[in-house]
Amino acid sequence: MLRTMIVAGAGIIGLSCAWRIARRGTSVTVFDAREAAAEASWAGAGMLAPGGEFEEESPLSRMALRSLALYPDFIAELRDISGSAIDYRHCGAVELALTEAEAEEMERRAARQSAMGIRSEAIACPGRIAARFFPDDDVVDPRDVTAALRAACLRAGVSIHEHEPVIEILADGAGVRTARQEYRGDGVLIAAGPWSSSLRAGLPATSPVRGHLIAYRPERGLLGPILRHGHTYLLQRTNGTLIAGASTEHVGFNREIDEGVVKELHSRASNLLPELAALAPVDRWNGFRPAIAGGMPAVGRIEGTAIWTAFGHYRNGILLAPETARTIAESVAALS
Repeated sequence: MLRTMIVAGAGIIGLSCAWRIARRGTSVTVFDAREAAAEASWAGAGMLAPGGEFEEESPLSRMALRSLALYPDFIAELRDISGSAIDYRHCGAVELALTEAEAEEMERRAARQSAMGIRSEAIACPGRIAARFFPDDDVVDPRDVTAALRAACLRAGVSIHEHEPVIEILADGAGVRTARQEYRGDGVLIAAGPWSSSLRAGLPATSPVRGHLIAYRPERGLLGPILRHGHTYLLQRTNGTLIAGASTEHVGFNREIDEGVVKELHSRASNLLPELAALAPVDRWNGFRPAIAGGMPAVGRIEGTAIWTAFGHYRNGILLAPETARTIAESVAALS
């Protein structure tokens, strides 16, 4: 087991890994360019929904299903250790087909998903051509999860350095150079989202994919399960906030709010849930999904080094956090 570990990145992936590593007895220090969990983890809607993400069996789909199975215990442990409230609901999801062609494709996809272990069933949905219910899809508020993770990390002795970005990984995992100084350690984990590949030569290329989301404040209980069609989804928090997403934009690290995209999202959301047509969004924001060449997250140790990677989760960082943390913590513990 390594005595010390440095983590570059304090999003949900970096914090989950730091917490699990520290719980095994390693001293962990985490660095982030901003406040902890201020990037994609803050922006994400929090769908834990393999039914809406995967059509074919693959290493990524298997990873996602393992991670979904870990979530109830992951949340229960976080609540217990941190003392924090976490909005986590086992609500399922309804997927709509608006044309006969979509209905036929949805049925074909459901058959492929069933073979993977993703359950769904056809249901009646007045005014729609067809619909399927996915009983195993969940939702969680990622801001609750990351706040709880930060508290759990601190209780486990993790040192968190905010507003101190890692600039470079030193050779073979000997430490990092930040905007302030060099820090030495026995190992390094790169979990800096779309900035990850800039920290060391030879890593899989990462890039930001901007996504806008909007929020409404209708009455509580308006929406039970996740509601989705194509790339549009709606979910409602326990406090009543209803979130609609999302866009997919290749604009680099441009954080500007695009009101044209906001207007389009509102139109798409209203088409799925007509009650939203008369409401104006009360909030709008965006975030950078960490895309990676090849699509499969880079999770594991770089052979011959004491450097680990946990980045490139793209749309599924919230869902994949428990399994990523388990994998990394076990790998770190196995290196003596």
